[in-house]
Amino acid sequence: MMDFKAYFAIEALMTMVFCIREPLAFASTLRQTLPEVMADQVAAACEQLVKAVTVMMDAETSQIYRLEALKFCEEFKETSSFCVPCGLQLADKAQPAVVRHFGLQILEHVIKFRWNNMQQQEKVQLKECAMQLLSNGTHSILEEESHIKDVLSRITVEMIKREWPQHWPDMLKEMEALTGQGEAQTELVMLILLRLAEDVITFQTLPTQRRRDIQQTLTQNMESIFSFMMAILHVNVEDYRKLKGSPGHELQARAHCRVAVAALNTLAGYIDWVSLVHITSGNCHLLEMFCLLLSEPELQLEAAECLLIAISRKGKLEDRKPFMLLFDDVAIHYILSAAQSADGLAICKKSSESQAVEVVERRYIFLKRLCQVLCALGGQLCSLVGSDVEVEVPANLGKYMEALLAFTTHSSQFLKSCTLPTWGALFRHETLSKDAVVVEMTVKYLRASMINLVKTGFPSRDDNPSCEYARVDFDSDEDFNSFFNSFRAQQGEVVRSACRIVPLEAFQIAAEWLQYQITSPIDTGDTTSKTAEGLCSLLSPSVIQWDAMTVFMECMVSHIFKNLEEEKLPIDQSMELLQAVLNYDTKDPLILSCVLTNVSALFPFAIRRQHFLPQILYKLFKATTFEVGQENKAPRTRAVKNVRRHACSSIIKICRDYPQFILPCFDMFYNHVKKLFSSDAMLTHMEKCSLMEALVLISNQFKDFAKQKAFLDELMASVVAEWTSDEMRRVLWDPAMFLSFVGADQVVTEQSKDTDTAGLNRGRLSFCLYAMLGVVKRARWPADLEEAKAGGFVVGYTPAGAPIYRNPCTAQFLVLLPNLLALIRTQNSLFMPENMARLSETFSRAHEVMDAEKNVVLGLSQHLLDIYDSPVYRSNLERMQGFFTTLYDNCFHVLGNAGLSLQQEFYTIERLAEEIAGSAFLSLDHEYYNSLLCPLLGPLFAYMLQRLNAKWQVINQRTSVSGEEEEEEVSQETQVTQEMLEEQLVRLLTREVLDLLTVSCISRKVPEAAANKEEIDEEDMMMDSVQAASPAQPTEELTELGKCLMKHENIYMTLLTLSFSSLSWKDTTNCHRTASMVCWTLLRQVVGGNLLPEAVTWFYTSVLRGLQVHGQHEVCNSTLSQLAMLIYENLRGRYMELRAVMTQIPNISLEALDQYDHRLLDPNAQKVGDKKRKDQFRKLIAGTVGKALCQQFRKEVHIRNLPSLFKMPKPDKDVLNSEELGLAALFSPENDTL
Repeated sequence: MMDFKAYFAIEALMTMVFCIREPLAFASTLRQTLPEVMADQVAAACEQLVKAVTVMMDAETSQIYRLEALKFCEEFKETSSFCVPCGLQLADKAQPAVVRHFGLQILEHVIKFRWNNMQQQEKVQLKECAMQLLSNGTHSILEEESHIKDVLSRITVEMIKREWPQHWPDMLKEMEALTGQGEAQTELVMLILLRLAEDVITFQTLPTQRRRDIQQTLTQNMESIFSFMMAILHVNVEDYRKLKGSPGHELQARAHCRVAVAALNTLAGYIDWVSLVHITSGNCHLLEMFCLLLSEPELQLEAAECLLIAISRKGKLEDRKPFMLLFDDVAIHYILSAAQSADGLAICKKSSESQAVEVVERRYIFLKRLCQVLCALGGQLCSLVGSDVEVEVPANLGKYMEALLAFTTHSSQFLKSCTLPTWGALFRHETLSKDAVVVEMTVKYLRASMINLVKTGFPSRDDNPSCEYARVDFDSDEDFNSFFNSFRAQQGEVVRSACRIVPLEAFQIAAEWLQYQITSPIDTGDTTSKTAEGLCSLLSPSVIQWDAMTVFMECMVSHIFKNLEEEKLPIDQSMELLQAVLNYDTKDPLILSCVLTNVSALFPFAIRRQHFLPQILYKLFKATTFEVGQENKAPRTRAVKNVRRHACSSIIKICRDYPQFILPCFDMFYNHVKKLFSSDAMLTHMEKCSLMEALVLISNQFKDFAKQKAFLDELMASVVAEWTSDEMRRVLWDPAMFLSFVGADQVVTEQSKDTDTAGLNRGRLSFCLYAMLGVVKRARWPADLEEAKAGGFVVGYTPAGAPIYRNPCTAQFLVLLPNLLALIRTQNSLFMPENMARLSETFSRAHEVMDAEKNVVLGLSQHLLDIYDSPVYRSNLERMQGFFTTLYDNCFHVLGNAGLSLQQEFYTIERLAEEIAGSAFLSLDHEYYNSLLCPLLGPLFAYMLQRLNAKWQVINQRTSVSGEEEEEEVSQETQVTQEMLEEQLVRLLTREVLDLLTVSCISRKVPEAAANKEEIDEEDMMMDSVQAASPAQPTEELTELGKCLMKHENIYMTLLTLSFSSLSWKDTTNCHRTASMVCWTLLRQVVGGNLLPEAVTWFYTSVLRGLQVHGQHEVCNSTLSQLAMLIYENLRGRYMELRAVMTQIPNISLEALDQYDHRLLDPNAQKVGDKKRKDQFRKLIAGTVGKALCQQFRKEVHIRNLPSLFKMPKPDKDVLNSEELGLAALFSPENDTL
């Protein structure tokens, strides 16, 4: 621990720094000995700096002393005139590494922040000193610390960025000369070249002009740079191979290996962007070298990285053609043998005594890179074969695909997932998918996917070889679970593509697998269910096998009908399968769920053998009342609930997709449903309504209005009677009675379970709404006009000649509607203070967001692995919250579906707009826009603008206050979570509102696709490239509804205010979308009118305010700048006020603004190109662009432009005196000048 002496030493140190704050001046020459007094001062400063650095780096130092020492060091760097001599003295290799590093940091600081103020002679001297440090300022390559090498390369690169090539033309020659001095210097040169490429090309950390100068010079010299790097790699690899086995030469061999690694890393930094010619020259000599190095354990990973970057290159197909050489015998052999040896070494025993194994990370990473190399090679193959460059299918395609399959069958789930895009591309490829090798391999792939679809390899377990790799790739079981769900979805896509190529073989595999599962005994494994003995959990072997087989079956069936003619379909075999599934009986809910999915999957075959339909329906009906035990014990587990829900969904799906085939079974179906409803089957309201929904779907096939209406009246009789009863009317129209009816004003304890009247009342309400929704959503007239006319569904025609239909459920819906609207009004009034006060203590939080929904909003993952196993116990509060949420949602679902289903019959209801306050429809015919939608949307958008403005104001205030009080600790974590939740909810609501605005007003027209993206010439792209050209922008126009809304001044001003206000709300996604699609499209409609100057000023400043908030993000910056320019250029002529706004922008050049205005307003002024005009405008408004927090306190680095590199001037040609102009002269055979 530091004592008081150390503290006083730091105080002395602080004093000293102020003593040596003189104007920046170097000694006359750094090569000569410093004057004695100055030398003493430098020595004293160095001594103090060494102490300060030691204090900082000492783990025992207290925080206050460390901060003081740091402050002293920073002040020294900023203010001292002895930085260079002190830096050089501290960088001496006799000093400890941390001191040397600090000395070099001082030199780097001088170059970055003082270079522009230094005399030329001082710059030359510093450069000479830096070169001396590279030459002899380091220890040997194996002894020197990597952070010392790094800072030395940074110093050199910082000087190169400021002086090369104009003032340091021989830089590359000097670097080449350095490599002759030994391995340490060669490695440093490689690091310098790599950092230079990263700064200039990858990170682009310097001004455009300087970047272009350096990039252009690099490009001009690239052939020699590449030859130089390849020569260094070749020489050092050869020397390493010669010495690595020789006794007594181990250190020298390691030194050569270190240089070879540095050379490979540097090549990787260049291969990404240089012209493909340099990579493929000499018959792909460079790639051949990389392939050879795959067999060198110490160099293979870096070589694989280089190979991957090279093969992943895009560009002109012609330039990529040489990559096909990698399919030759030699290259494929090296890649395959490297993969085999690495796979054998990727797993090793933890100890000689133990059987436990672990992954060798470097070897495993190398395997990943090799896998990615193979996939990139496949990408090139798919791009080149069948294209204009006429590449043949390689002879070694079989070997290549065997290698790809080896990775697909590897134990690592990550490696398997890497291969999927390549398999998908091969199976979808027009030429390759027909190749015999690929067809044969497709069957092998489908066999492999039987294993890959099985969810195994959880990192917390040890029941599969995948687990060991998963512990390297995933942090937790949840992480793995999330990955596997995505991985399985991708596999499904690829399996579907494979089924397109070999449909019958795929069916055979699925059939064998299903038969095997049916005949296999259930294996619960070591993770049995916690709630019932003998039942499986989600991780039981039988469940994961059934689950995987079910996914495969669904993928196969979905494609077999698309790719086989009717007569070739395996109907008989599929019927045998279906019979086996129907006969299979299990009491395990997780397995039964898979069985039901297989029934649904095989159903398309059954419609060709209709005698199976009653059996299928019986199987599904039986599952709707599934229980684990004999007695109906509540609460059920989630797995049991899911089986019942699954059965209901399957019935609805079958009735929706194949209603004409189910119609003959209608009476049986209806009678069975009646029996279920009257029996003690313990169906939930949702299950009952699902069955009603299925009946409605079948009834659409009656194609007889009177018959269907009679059926719907019978089906809904009890619901209509209940919903329109006097009791229900009183409850639905009076908030106090409503709260009492559902029990929200009662105090209930968890012990006295809420099975009382209130619970039953809530059930009655829920059932009515579910039933209403089911009927309104599903009842339809026939799609065929003739059938609709014959069935009595057509009641007339519109003026345009379109038929006007009637829906058989309209009459009963109109009876139900008044109380539905009353319920919506009542629910909205529940938030009033007097009604909030009526909530009992138990239910005081009934209107708060449910915990599960909070997690969804905050993006927190749920623990899903054992959720199916636990009974669904919910507290009274949770049940009430769920009831309120579902009831509210369903009310609006009913209204929304009424618009779609009833159409004219709904929209012609008298005073509908006044009755519906707070919902909106977009399925209207145009004739109802003015009468119905404008009165609805106008007030809705006005209200949401007011509401959102207030919410965002609170969030902004909270942000600024928390910024000021950052040091204060938050009292409770829950408060922070609550604030985050509120902010995220506001963000989601904002997006919903602006989505509604966009859908209402904006019609998007997308331009035709540009040319093949892969064929962009990369050199052109790199030379211009800081901002890649954006694709052709879609153009936005107003929808018919948008045009209608824009006719009303109060509505269009609300829409404009909402759109422009949202630009400065803290949501970048919304800002980008609104700025690019909405703002100008709306404003453009009214610029021809008489907008007030204050309004125009406000719109323009709103965009600039958006730049202040979001300008740090390039995407938002681009769209907002474009929007600002559109407004300025279109309105500047009429509104002088816009100039006044511009003059208030910080640091704006008024002269540049005058020039811009002159070009804009003077019709005779010389016009400039679009790109230049945009750049000029962005410079004008640059002062408004806000900085990210991480950039706000960063010290600016200024790099000056050097004189332009010499360019050949264009010859001045006297057009008037030139001979023989015109087309005749141009094509004249005598014109030798061509």
